[in-house]
Amino acid sequence: MDVALGAAVRIRRRSIGMSQEALAEQCNVSFQQIQKYENGANRISFSRLVQIARALRCKVVDLLDVLDTPNHEGGADLDLLSRMRTPGALELLTAYEHLSPEGRATLINFLRAVTSGRAPVAAAPRAVA
Repeated sequence: MDVALGAAVRIRRRSIGMSQEALAEQCNVSFQQIQKYENGANRISFSRLVQIARALRCKVVDLLDVLDTPNHEGGADLDLLSRMRTPGALELLTAYEHLSPEGRATLINFLRAVTSGRAPVAAAPRAVA
């Protein structure tokens, strides 16, 4: 649960473009402490969670939402938060959002080929003039 809450803090912080240093400054802690919270190494007290939520301009319940679902429903949310902690995941998602539908299809095709060893689905050949 500490890891999931930390991941929710990290995702919110990064989604609003705030650095760990800026969050740390607003919460009167070191940026290393914010790192520990986000990695789940240190547990976030409720009073600190309120500070963090205020600094992140959200409600505490927004950060706790992933923890407030029944186990059979929350597993996918926890898995998603865990995957979003992968270095580069947020940057990749941000870039993906800016792609055209064709660009997204091309990227997904490429990634499937690279990660599974399968050849990409070939596009229709273009007529040569």
